[in-house]
Formats: sequence, structure tokens, C-alpha cells
Amino acid sequence: MWRSSLSFSSTRKLLSSSSSSSSAHRSFYSVAARPLQSLSESSSSRSVAAPPSHPNPSVSATSGVGLIGRANGVRRFASSSPAAVTAIATAFDVSSLASSRARDAVDLARHYGRCYWELSKARLSLLVVATSGTGFVLGSGSVVDIPGLCWTCGGTMMVAAAANSLNQVFEINNDAKMKRTRQRPLPSGRISVPHAVAWASSVGVVGTTLLAYKTNALAAGFAASNLILYAFVYTPLKQIHPVNTWVGAIVGAIPPLLGWVAASGEISLNSMILPAALYFWQIPHFMALAHLCRNDYAAGGFKMLSLGDAFGQRTSLVALRNCLYLVPLGYLAYDWGLASEWFCLESTLLTLAISATAFSFYRDRTMQKARRMFHASLLYLPVFMSGLLFHRVSDDHQDLSESNSLEYNELSSSLETPLEEDSFSSRKEIASRTQARPPVAYASYAPFPFLPAPSYAGPH
Repeated sequence: MWRSSLSFSSTRKLLSSSSSSSSAHRSFYSVAARPLQSLSESSSSRSVAAPPSHPNPSVSATSGVGLIGRANGVRRFASSSPAAVTAIATAFDVSSLASSRARDAVDLARHYGRCYWELSKARLSLLVVATSGTGFVLGSGSVVDIPGLCWTCGGTMMVAAAANSLNQVFEINNDAKMKRTRQRPLPSGRISVPHAVAWASSVGVVGTTLLAYKTNALAAGFAASNLILYAFVYTPLKQIHPVNTWVGAIVGAIPPLLGWVAASGEISLNSMILPAALYFWQIPHFMALAHLCRNDYAAGGFKMLSLGDAFGQRTSLVALRNCLYLVPLGYLAYDWGLASEWFCLESTLLTLAISATAFSFYRDRTMQKARRMFHASLLYLPVFMSGLLFHRVSDDHQDLSESNSLEYNELSSSLETPLEEDSFSSRKEIASRTQARPPVAYASYAPFPFLPAPSYAGPH
């Protein structure tokens, strides 16, 4: 018993002496030796308060010698390795600093990414990209150049982002006065004006250059001119005269023409169908928005037609008139060889539907009717573009029908036989070769299964 107590008391003395031997290693000893010291003290208290569990004193002596050896190891490491202790502490500091910097970098990237997204008006820019991509597909014929389509959409997205960013730079004071725009990056102070200008300039130059090198110079010229027209003509005109709505409609009509030119390299008559639809569609769309946000536009200092039209009579009339201008576009698309006759019918029905909402707004000029016309305008554009893509007639189909007719004429003129039966049989054989494919169920061609299936008639 005395030997065991002596052993544990010597252990405590050694631990206490190792803790007081060097003040430079006190922090390391507090981390490394404190659990061992508490273990030895608890063991010593248990040995003094209670009799040993083993009658043989050698067991206690052995455990005391083991604890003394561990304490001596800790003391020797703490007293003989100051460089190791410093290295471990430095490693901990470097790792914590690196993790802190990584978190700061992620937060900074997330902050500026959100600012760039809002500066670019990403949803509006994606709509511009959709119209440009539709124009590219319509101008491609039967074979669509997928890499060219991607380059066109990417360049259009960059130019649209640059135009929208410059628009917010010029309207920072106006946006700060409006309820729906005061939380944008510039009025809220989340990003500086020079930073926004640098962002807009860089993406605008890169997008225009991309279109020039990957498509053609004419498409790049349309992109650059649209950027200038939107940022430096339409934007200041919003604070001067209500004619800004019609100038903005021209800006919205250029992207589908840009896509067509990027695919075909030229401007044709049927390439104006989709730009015309975009132009006339934007007028009722903006008139509904101007009527709904009339007070907000007045607070921001924007000169809209609805500000001088308290009862909405002129605003609703302009919206109705431009909806009616959309009616003949389906027939023109069919007549000019851009789409099939079924698109003519579908486009007419769709245009009459949006015209009905405009007429309802004209008769009852309430916020509810204006909101209904606004929602109808949001639905009209994607349905119109989808139908135009679905029913488009490629140039190859037209060339094939023309070549078949020429082949028929050549063969019929070359078959000069004295017998009428041989002549009749040869013409019948040629007609069977040039006959169109058999009828197909109309359900695979349009979303109107109640209409009759189209008939395919061969040449007579």
C-alpha cells in the first residue's frame, strides 16, 4: 500500500514538474498531458480511498510504473520538440485560414453571379434567345446546323445581357423610385456602376465577336445595331416620349431576323414573318403591362401611353388594333412557303383568341381584364413559334417536288412511241414513281385530332 501511494505521488510530482519546467510548452502540455494527469489523479484517489482489488502489491507497482513511463514520454516530447509543437500549431492556423478564404471566395462568387443574373435580366434574355433560335431553325431548311445554332444562341445571350445591363446603368435613379425595381443590384448598392459597365462592355464585345467569327458578319451587325438601339435609343426615349414602346418593339423584332441571317446568310421575304409577329405581339403585351404598372411608371418618370390615358381607352384600342394585325400572318406564312396550310388555321384561331381578350379589355377597362390580356400575350408567343416550327416547310421538300415535276416532263416528252397503249402505260409508271407518300394520321401532325386528316394527291 505504501509503495503504491508513493508511486502515484511521484507520478503527480513528475507531471507537475513537467508542466512548470518550460512556459513555452505550456499550451501543448495542457492539450497533451492534461488527460493523462486527470487519469493518474483519479487512479491515485481510488487507490487511497479503497483497498486494492488485488492482494498482490506488485500489480499496483506495475501500473504506477506504466503511468510514470507515459508521463515521462509526454514530458520528454514537450521539452525536446518545440519545433514540432510550433509546426502543428502553424498547420492548424493555415488550414483554418484556407477554409475561411475558400468560404469567402464561394460567397463572393455567389454574390456576383446573382448580380450578373439580375443585371442581364436573364429570363428576358432567354426569351430573346428563344426567338433567335427559332429564326435560325426556320432559315436552316431541312438540315439544322447544331453547332451553328449553339453559337448563335450563345452570342445572342451575351449581347442581350449587355443591352439589359446598360439599360439598368442608365436607369439607376429611375429604378430606385419604383417599387418593383428598387431591389435591383445597382439601386440597392450590391454592385458598383463601373463594375456593371465593365461587365456589360465585356459580354457585349465577346458576344458580337462570337457571332462574327462563328456565323457571319451580317448577323454580328444585327446584334451590334440592336444593342445600340436598345441601350442608347430606346432607354433614354422612355423618359421623353411614349413612342418608346414602338421603338422597343423594333428591338424585339430583330433577334429572329438575326437567327435567320445566321443560318442562311441572307434576308428573304418569308424571313419577315416571325419578326412581324414579334413586333405586333409586343404592343398589346406592353400596353397591358403599362396599364397594370401605371402608377409605378409615373413614380419612375417613364413616359408611357397609359400615363395620359387615365381611363385606358387609347391603351386598350392600340392593343386591340395590333392584335388584329396578327391575323393574316398565318396565311402569309403559308402563301410564302414557310409553313403548311394547317399553320394558317392554327395561327388564325390563336390570334382570334388573344384578340378576344384585347376586345374584352377595350369594353371593360379594368385591371382584371388587362391582366387577362397580359397572360394571353405570354401564352401566344411560345405557341405561335412552336406551331411555326412544327409546320414549317423546308426548302428541300420544295426542291424535291420541283425536280419530280421536271423529271416527269422530260420523261414524258422523250417517250414518243407510235402506239397509244405504250404511251399510256409509260405515263402511268412515271406517275406512280412520282406519287407522294400515302396518307398519314393527322394526330401526328397537329394537336387538333378532331380535324380531318390531310389528303396527299399525286400529280395528274
